[in-house]
Amino acid sequence: MPIITLTTDFGHKGHFVAALKGTILKSLNGVDIVDISHDISPFNIQECAYVLKNAYHHFPEGSIHIVGLDSELSPENEHLVVMINGHYFVSANNGVMSLIAAETEPEKVVEISLPNIEKNAFPSLGVFVPVACHLARGGKLEVVSKPFEKLKKLKDFAPRITNEGKTIIGNVIYIDGYGNVVTNIKKSLFEAYRNGRKFEIIARTNKLTTIQHSYSGIINYDLEKNQRKGPGDALALFNTSGYIELAIFKSDLKTVGGASTLLGLGYRDVITINFL
Repeated sequence: MPIITLTTDFGHKGHFVAALKGTILKSLNGVDIVDISHDISPFNIQECAYVLKNAYHHFPEGSIHIVGLDSELSPENEHLVVMINGHYFVSANNGVMSLIAAETEPEKVVEISLPNIEKNAFPSLGVFVPVACHLARGGKLEVVSKPFEKLKKLKDFAPRITNEGKTIIGNVIYIDGYGNVVTNIKKSLFEAYRNGRKFEIIARTNKLTTIQHSYSGIINYDLEKNQRKGPGDALALFNTSGYIELAIFKSDLKTVGGASTLLGLGYRDVITINFL
């Protein structure tokens, strides 16, 4: 059964997501359509790349991923199919693909070439869906594309090492639906410079001195309940993607708030780790 995933900034209010799915279902029998996310912040290339990069490799090879973000065709925003680790990505040349392929070279990069395609404001429907369906039927990529060598390059924010290896300065790269704040500081980088030392994580006026491996790791079950840390307390952890994340235990953005609101952190804000 072919798999087509959808990642967009369309949200759920309008007809856009339903139109994509309906057209795919009308074109293919037995296709499995999976929503990765439709809540990407509008035109946020880095956020889209983070979500998709951490999701796609959980799908079987041969899966087809439509990326509906900043996809209007222009001389500087071509329509592409990029193959990475055996997966097809149908996307605009807006930098998302270079971020997803930052640690691995794409196997193939081609420009979409379809006859009689009208330029419009909804290329995800008029261009990306037909190409994805063609690939899902087992069609050859060469039939719908032509060679391309100008993949737009963007770079993720990179943490900086200062103070003779005693300080890592990173940035917020993603805020999830709970308000949890993901930094660009990977566990591997943290451990490489820690060398067994104590540390402090500084986020604005907040300081954390331990990193958990799960959200509930903040709870010391040897203590009486009224002495434990729990809901509403801040914590740092290594998330499942290998990044340092700041969270509020059992947070809810709609009521008490999350790390982004309670700690006052936004996209690109600085997070500092000092080794003591």
